[in-house]
Amino acid sequence: MIRIDNLTISFLGKTAVNDVSLEIRPGEILGLVGESGSGKSVTALSLMGLMSDEAEVLKGKVTFGDKVLLEAGKIPDERLLRSYRGSRISMVFQEPMTSLNPTMKVGYQVSEQLLLHAKEKYPTAADRKKCVVEAFESVGLNDCEALYDKYPHQLSGGMRQRVMIAMAVILHPELIICDEPTTALDVTIQNQIVRLLKEINGREKNSMIFITHDLNLARRICDRILVMKDGCIAEQGDTESIFTAPKTEYAKKLIAAVPGRKSQKATAGADMGKGRLDAYKDRTSILTVKDLDVFYKERSKKLFGKSIHRKVVSGAEFDIYEGETLGLVGESGCGKSSLCKAILGINKDITGQVVNRTVRPQMVFQDPYSSLNPARTIGWQLEEPLFAMDILEKDIKTNKAWRKEQAIEMLRRVGLDESYYDRMPSQLSGGQRQRVSIAQALITKPKFIFADEPVSALDVTIQDQVLDLLKSLQEEYKIAYLFISHDINVIYRVSDRIMVMKDGKILEIGDKESIFENPQNPYTKELLEES
Repeated sequence: MIRIDNLTISFLGKTAVNDVSLEIRPGEILGLVGESGSGKSVTALSLMGLMSDEAEVLKGKVTFGDKVLLEAGKIPDERLLRSYRGSRISMVFQEPMTSLNPTMKVGYQVSEQLLLHAKEKYPTAADRKKCVVEAFESVGLNDCEALYDKYPHQLSGGMRQRVMIAMAVILHPELIICDEPTTALDVTIQNQIVRLLKEINGREKNSMIFITHDLNLARRICDRILVMKDGCIAEQGDTESIFTAPKTEYAKKLIAAVPGRKSQKATAGADMGKGRLDAYKDRTSILTVKDLDVFYKERSKKLFGKSIHRKVVSGAEFDIYEGETLGLVGESGCGKSSLCKAILGINKDITGQVVNRTVRPQMVFQDPYSSLNPARTIGWQLEEPLFAMDILEKDIKTNKAWRKEQAIEMLRRVGLDESYYDRMPSQLSGGQRQRVSIAQALITKPKFIFADEPVSALDVTIQDQVLDLLKSLQEEYKIAYLFISHDINVIYRVSDRIMVMKDGKILEIGDKESIFENPQNPYTKELLEES
């Protein structure tokens, strides 16, 4: 159906795709896997002609049936490309909140596809609304008439992604490109989306390209896999052959880095965790939470009505000990972030008790690009916590030279050299930015760190490196982590104990082997079955 022949694309003289050839067969799900910067997304975007102005096609071509969509040395036919985008080739993006217009109702945004490509078939607004509502129903959304008039911020992450999928399938295209469509979703919603995409593929008999850094996910959904490295196809084959008998060293490296219960690192972590748990009985608790309820204020719908308190966390009780990692899992909206905000003192609308026995707990966020200041150098961002500490603690006297020395030393500790001190966040890769975020959290020598989905946006090998880094720093500085993740395999690898939340309540807490081998709560069993 679609062919790419010897395609080479460069950006400002740097080759991003190098002599790539592939074909997409009717009805198959083709996986594109590889590290960040390997050329996965550029290859897929070339099919729709959605590359930036800096892109230059040096060699090769892209054909759809008997039509040439892209060819080296020729100006792309924009009219032809526009007729194919949305109607014959569509795309589901990684983060629906940024790809949906926040100022427009979701129903209207989906109906624009019909207005652009099928106006003759759906001439009136009522016709288009009826079609959109049916599309919403086909992707498993509920109360679709009311949903049509809602804005993106009024929907959960899983609902927004379903809206994006409805937009992609509404015109029954022959090819759907899914670019990391489940990265930001928790494990149960992730599995729902994967099942939905498989169902659509079976029902519509269309082809899909599934781009992902999650090799476990690729194994579950893809018929065939292409492994990309440095803009080239390093290996390709049917899915099980790639996983059970990879031919190249790079493919072997990728598969070995996948976190899972049977991996060597996870097994070693389990053995170490058993020994360390016994030691916690004699260690000091650095955080104690007792009977904690957390509330949010909500405005009354009445004009002069009083605001009401909505309980989002109920009766939370647990301890965190020096040097341990407590993994926190649960679906989106279960109360994980609300619990953390209460512990950090960001939300003071609470009852119960939070006893923090450490000074300056720190946080590593999910997306370092949005948590780092894009207008400041890396050096400035590492020195700022030291400067703030100087102001808050009058007995500490720091100076510029000392702060720079500490910043450079911390860069080295997280595997980055001195040259990064003067760089901007935009000049770093995703893995490098996350290392800077870790350095920023560690520079004040905290004993307690919140790690909020710190590896979910990273590809598998960089994820592996960051997890190793967090573990080695924990052992060196005796840090305790509250590690939040929707990836059960990551939680198993890093945690000593695991805490499971649902609907604002802690359902189960225990050492990881007990939780995985003999879960007591039905919801925990469901989470493990979904992983």
